[in-house]
Amino acid sequence: MNPPPNEPLLPPPDDTARALVWRLLGQTGVATLAVLEAGSGHPLASRTSYACDDDGAPLILTSRLAAHTAALEHDARCSLLVGEPGAGDPLAHPRITLIGRALRLSRDSADGQRARARYLAALPKAALYADFPDFAFWRLEIERAHLNGGFGRAWVFTPDDWQAARAARA
Repeated sequence: MNPPPNEPLLPPPDDTARALVWRLLGQTGVATLAVLEAGSGHPLASRTSYACDDDGAPLILTSRLAAHTAALEHDARCSLLVGEPGAGDPLAHPRITLIGRALRLSRDSADGQRARARYLAALPKAALYADFPDFAFWRLEIERAHLNGGFGRAWVFTPDDWQAARAARA
């Protein structure tokens, strides 16, 4: 995995950046999921709800009817953009792009049951469809992240930085 060429220009994540990650992940529950379309390989982005697992990993619930589900089943690489613009310039507001791979969780596994409980605790209305047979929970295994804290504030989380951020959260 080669880092993008601009990474050396950015400072390493500090306590401020780590705190912003968890504030962003904890406040919205809605994100943009980007995947590679099955068949064509073209980028495909869609809106999704998410909750966080015990260690902060995003959990999503998808239907087999959704194009992003077929994409994840074909190629687990994905990214999740979290952060909502507020008033004024939308680029002045913090956001984070989490980059990794999605892991489909078996309904009957301990991980699947934990994901269901965490997701429904955060998004109770999803109980209306979470147990439909075409729905499944996925855990996003984050490999790295790009955090933009607003104008002139950006950090790249390498795999080691991401692990340190997760440890600091605990």
